[in-house]
This record gives sequence, structure tokens and C-alpha cells, in this order.
Amino acid sequence: MEERIKIETPFIRLDALLKFAGVAETGGAAKLAIQSGEVKVNGEVCAMRGKKLYPGDQAELDGQTFLVE
Repeated sequence: MEERIKIETPFIRLDALLKFAGVAETGGAAKLAIQSGEVKVNGEVCAMRGKKLYPGDQAELDGQTFLVE
């Protein structure tokens, strides 16, 4: 299932997106998920928590997909 995340800024950092989407309760939880290779960005594993996501980018965690708009 894909959830659309609407942002009002030019980009959102990956760790902030996971917190905003509610799949990571804290920044620390987001950091752990990212560093352990559980998160994909645009279909590829991403280990950079500060990765900038722009409208059209997708992030995946625990079988959930988030589309930035």
C-alpha cells in the first residue's frame, strides 16, 4: 500500500519522513532502521538518514511505501 506524504518545503530528509509518516516513533528509531538497511529509497537500500527526498521520490519500510508529493 502506498501512502502519499505532502510536503510544503522543497525536500524532506529521510529520517524526518519516517517520523512524519508514523513508522518511526523517534529520530533514534528512524536512524536505527535506516542504518540497519531496512529502508529503501526509490527501490534501493539507503543508509543515509539525511538523504533528501523530493516530490516524486519513494521510501519503503516494513512493507509500507511512502510517496513524497
